[in-house]
Amino acid sequence: MAKAPPADPDLRQLLDEEGHLVAGARQPMTDAQLVEGLRWMLLSRHFDARATALQRQGKIGTFSPVKGQEASVVGSAMALDPQTDWVVPSYRELPALLRQGYPLDRMVAVLMGKVMHGRIPDDVNVIPNQVALAAQLPHAVGLAWGFRLQKKKAIVMAYLGEGASSEGDFHEACNLAGVVRAPIVFVLQNNQWAISTSRSAQSAVHRFSDRALGYGFPGVTVDGNDLLAVHEAAVAAVDRARRGEGPSLIETVTYRLSFHNTTDNPRRYLPKGWLEEAERKDPIPRVEAYLTGKGLWSAGARSALDGEILEQIDAAVAEALAAPSARPADVFENVYAELPPRVRRQREELLGG
Repeated sequence: MAKAPPADPDLRQLLDEEGHLVAGARQPMTDAQLVEGLRWMLLSRHFDARATALQRQGKIGTFSPVKGQEASVVGSAMALDPQTDWVVPSYRELPALLRQGYPLDRMVAVLMGKVMHGRIPDDVNVIPNQVALAAQLPHAVGLAWGFRLQKKKAIVMAYLGEGASSEGDFHEACNLAGVVRAPIVFVLQNNQWAISTSRSAQSAVHRFSDRALGYGFPGVTVDGNDLLAVHEAAVAAVDRARRGEGPSLIETVTYRLSFHNTTDNPRRYLPKGWLEEAERKDPIPRVEAYLTGKGLWSAGARSALDGEILEQIDAAVAEALAAPSARPADVFENVYAELPPRVRRQREELLGG
């Protein structure tokens, strides 16, 4: 049964928290796409748990989980064609990178410091994770502008958090994208917290998507825990960019259901009851409830998929563990075709000849 639309008229929602289509909503994804989307979301959730355990064991470095934001990442990424379109990530977009074709074992290897094994394959259209806030956005716009100049139909989808939108790189990138009508979609994941700084302390703007108008392109705000709403907005933005009409900004209102990264303790700053309330909006049970209501999902299907995913993660971790460890010489590889004299001297000093 359809439910009433959300109370906030600015927040586009198709699937409510109980897994029902809201009044007047239509399903913008096929049933097969929904099941595929759920698989990516569950893979991400399981990997978060495994990577956190590995970090606690000292086997990988600092890790930032996607937990709670899976619908924002998966719903947007599924609007892309991995063969032609590009993803420019921040550091919380694992399922988008996997869907583009980046092998999971290579992602694990990077977390282990084995960067040579973790090299992005030539035919995978992603650039490396970026930890410095918004620093990837000028590169993303340059990539998209290049596609426009070459008259290619490729689209760039660039991810950032709401905290990154306070950085100068964000504003400069958006301004240039608007001026040159770059085929780029900015996906701003508003998870309410820039590490420990609340959304209310970051900006006085009502919606982060309102900022897009200042750069000459449209912005939209959607329920970021609603896979259908995110996908609908992303498809519209990608189609607009592919028609040569320029950039779009999608703000996905979501919630970080874990720590910012494995160095963080959110219980030190989250208000009492905040996390419990946010967990009610978890995007995974929402999709599962909807698919169950359509007869496309069951406890047995979930159990079977969980087993398959855990086997996939086990295999990826084992392969990454078996990969060669990093060598001092690696820092000089894959940067220059021919080492400049200064770098050559540095290499000789480090390696002794």
